Amino acid sequence: MQKLVVIGAGMASGRMLEHLLDAAPDAFEVTLFNAEPRGNYNRIMLSPVLSGEKTFEEIVTHDDAWYAANSVITRFGESVTAIDTARKIVSSEKGEIPYDKLVIATGSAPFIIPLPGHDLPGVVAYRDLEDTNAMIEASARPGAHAVIIGGGLLGLEAAAGLRLRGMEVTVLHISGHLMERQLDETAGYLLQKDLEKRGIRVITRANTKSIEGSGKVERVLLDDGTELKADIVCMAAGIRPAVALGHAAGLDMGRAIKVDAQMRTSDPDIFAVGECVEFAGNLFGLVAPLYDQAKVLAKTLLDEDDTFVARELSTKLKVTGCDLFSAGDFVEGPTREDIVFRDPARGIYKRLVIEEDRLIGAVMYGDTADSNWFFGLIKDGTDIEEMRETLIFGPAFQGGGGAAADPLAAVAALPADAEICGCNGVCKGDILKAVEGGAHSLEAVRAQTKASASCGTCAGLVEQVLAVSLGDSFEMPSAKPICACCDLTHEDVRVLIKTKELKSQPAVWQELGWKTPNGCHVCRPAVNFYLLADWPLEYRDDPQSRLVNERNHANIQKDGTYSVMPRMWGGMTTPDELIAIAEAARKYDAAVKVTGGQRIDLLGIKKEDLPAIWADLNDAGMVSGHAYTKGLRTVKTCVGSDWCRFGTQDSTGLGIKLEKRLWGSWTPHKVKLGVSGCPRNCAEATCKDVGIICVDSGYQVGVAGAAGMDVKETERLVDVASEEEAIEWTVAFVQLYREHAKYLDRPYKWVAKVGLDWVKDVLADESRRKSLVERFDLSQTVYQKDPWAERAAPAEARKFQPLADFTQEAAE
Repeated sequence: MQKLVVIGAGMASGRMLEHLLDAAPDAFEVTLFNAEPRGNYNRIMLSPVLSGEKTFEEIVTHDDAWYAANSVITRFGESVTAIDTARKIVSSEKGEIPYDKLVIATGSAPFIIPLPGHDLPGVVAYRDLEDTNAMIEASARPGAHAVIIGGGLLGLEAAAGLRLRGMEVTVLHISGHLMERQLDETAGYLLQKDLEKRGIRVITRANTKSIEGSGKVERVLLDDGTELKADIVCMAAGIRPAVALGHAAGLDMGRAIKVDAQMRTSDPDIFAVGECVEFAGNLFGLVAPLYDQAKVLAKTLLDEDDTFVARELSTKLKVTGCDLFSAGDFVEGPTREDIVFRDPARGIYKRLVIEEDRLIGAVMYGDTADSNWFFGLIKDGTDIEEMRETLIFGPAFQGGGGAAADPLAAVAALPADAEICGCNGVCKGDILKAVEGGAHSLEAVRAQTKASASCGTCAGLVEQVLAVSLGDSFEMPSAKPICACCDLTHEDVRVLIKTKELKSQPAVWQELGWKTPNGCHVCRPAVNFYLLADWPLEYRDDPQSRLVNERNHANIQKDGTYSVMPRMWGGMTTPDELIAIAEAARKYDAAVKVTGGQRIDLLGIKKEDLPAIWADLNDAGMVSGHAYTKGLRTVKTCVGSDWCRFGTQDSTGLGIKLEKRLWGSWTPHKVKLGVSGCPRNCAEATCKDVGIICVDSGYQVGVAGAAGMDVKETERLVDVASEEEAIEWTVAFVQLYREHAKYLDRPYKWVAKVGLDWVKDVLADESRRKSLVERFDLSQTVYQKDPWAERAAPAEARKFQPLADFTQEAAE
């Protein structure tokens, strides 16, 4: 078996190995070197890791199990120091290894501007996981400042990620507008405007003079005298091919390692792939051509024919929620004509560049839905003379001078070779073949073709191709009506209750055209919640519009009995409370269970005994734990700094304050909190609806976690320095969730729909945040009361007696 040595475990070599091992798993004994102490991961997804939207584990492409299953010998954290082409040996710090075939996939290295102070601790690039972790660590300090040098895509991704983590961020860019290689001046202006709305400061035409600090970075100085505070500086000024090994081995070099169309270097047994190669005078930095190279190289290694072709590339990007597209040549010229469309109110800008009846360039901002169609015109050199008048409006307007009746016309008009997924080089024809093979959903197409599997921005376009291909048999995902009683979605109902000021259920049924007189068991609980959340002073909760557990203030069990769970603030209790619980358990013959939420559950209580056991527990000062409610359940805590030698803050005290502030609040679904006294996270705060991690500098507030049927880590909402701020942000988040979420959507589902960016934008506005807290507290004046105490009153308690008892009382 031939020995194949691969230097570099990046995305290009990883894709090559996939093709190679799928086609011929036993053709080579593969040894894989990587200077990083890990294997292949999706580098373009480091930005979500930086922002806290993903974990590193979620972006790993090949884990240890994959390498083991494919018999790949891995030598991670080990750099290759030399290649001996005569002896066909590579050398590393740990020795020599022979090869029959060698692949160089060393990628590129960040360009560090040799400014004074560039080597200070705290100056990083943005190239790998170590850089990302360094920035995450810097962002953990409340009020920390970051300076990004470079306003290209990489720099803006770093800026966006750090801003999402709560840092004060300034971007320095030497040119007159951002992303000048991809965008024209107008689009660059719109991008800057949107970034500034998100709290990112942008300085263009910025000449950095030096980076200063005593032992670590502290500030950045500009030529004009501007001084910027900096806890971390990220150099994002470009990349250079990492070609030292190829140069030292005597391979033919240009700006990188020269290869032919089969990815061979000047040595017939050495190949190169990825950002370290030069082909026909071109370098490559986008993932799509690298994957093309990987496919070609795999076939070359197996002595099969294939040819790499440097294709026309487009850029379709999302920078902090801003839609951008550019392709071709959009530089002004005397023989060129511009067609421009502007919609300032919506922030939409489109510019087409035409030369000799051919579309040669396009720039779009704010609306990129038709970008693939325009890109196809550029690649194919299509004569656009006949459609010149309506070209700017996209494919749906061609052929009849007006809008097409079919909203999917733009997708239907795309040729089979139109690129749908740029990251993975998937064209429309690939998706159509997958559909013919039985892939009739986005997930199935993704599994077969990898379309939308990387950055995910093309998912909607893939669904449109499915809709065009399958016709009526494909159901485009869409919001469904609240129930059969009406044609309105949950979101519609919420908006209309507010805008029409509907303050009762009859008003909703009448004004919104309900098909049934008084709703049904599906819509009544939702409408009941929306009304009490929006009009707490005017509307009163309707118990008959609640689910059975909420009506009975206890959880029904499979045998018809109920469980009773008193509240234990922050998981704390007292000897007297424990005695009361023990006596109640003995009196009502209850099973006793310690719950995961740090409480005690009394199981097997008969319905008629509920008021009595509530009264007994009330006498001991205990209130309902609301274990049955769509509202606050528990606030789980660890012992914190009062007891634990690792504790950084009083997590128990904070948990108790939060629970006493939030209990009794109705929410769209159950809400659970966790407060951990240090990053060891004993309270499991990182999988709660709201989780707070105490650190030396304060509190890291995360939201939208889950640990049920779906398991999801929280996303960082904000870092604050004080308990008061942590409570304020938590209360404001809960109220924002109450006011906007669909009934029965947990916070993680709601955040996924509206976007964490939007949540952060709302809560970062101090006046809006405080207004949300005020509205929450107003609602609590009405609803924060113990239902057990109310239902244990004699008149209410009679309702829990069996029907036979009521009949006997009536007879008497």
